[in-house]
Formats: sequence, structure tokens, C-alpha cells
Amino acid sequence: MLAKLKQRKQDDGFTLVELLVVIAILGILAGIVVFSVSGVGDKGQQAACKTEKSVLQTAQEAYFAAPAGGNGKYAAAATNLVPSFLNAVPTWYATTSVTPFSSYTITLTAAGTTAACT
Repeated sequence: MLAKLKQRKQDDGFTLVELLVVIAILGILAGIVVFSVSGVGDKGQQAACKTEKSVLQTAQEAYFAAPAGGNGKYAAAATNLVPSFLNAVPTWYATTSVTPFSSYTITLTAAGTTAACT
């Protein structure tokens, strides 16, 4: 027992090879994490585009249904939906409706194209 305690006192730390192995393992793990997280921003951008388009569609339908809004007609432009149905004019999509305002279209703006919306 005493021999083992004396032997432990002589062990000062890790060898250079052990340290290099640990550093190599940490480097491999860091590389895996970087590649697995790299696509997260793209997915977020796509979700934001879908959400803005969906919000614009919902605002048009709410405007159509509201007696104080369109009263059976769609808004001529997205600016007509602010502030009652939207907080701000969308940047990636635009909506238009022409007389007799019985239908509307949602189109991609230049900013939406830059943001890679579809």
C-alpha cells in the first residue's frame, strides 16, 4: 500500500502524448459542431419568409371580412392594411388588388429576392 502511495506522488501530470490526444479529440468535436450548426440561419430565413407571406394573407382576409375595413373587398395595397391589420408594411412581399377588389395577389419584392424568399 505504501509503495502505491509513493508511486502516485512521483506522477506529476499528464504526458505530452496524452495532452495531444485530448486536443485532437476536442478539435474533431469542434469541427463536427461547426458543420452541424452552419445551416441553422438558412432555415430561420426561410421560416421568416413563410411567416411574412402568411401574415400578409391573413391580413388581407381580415380586411375583407371586417365591416370597418374592406367590407367585402380586398385592400388595394399593403399600406391600406396598416395599422389596423398589420403593424408595418411588409418588406419581402407586396400585395395588390385591382378594381373591383374581389381578389388579391401577393408578389415578391426586390428585398424578398435578396433575402432568398420564394
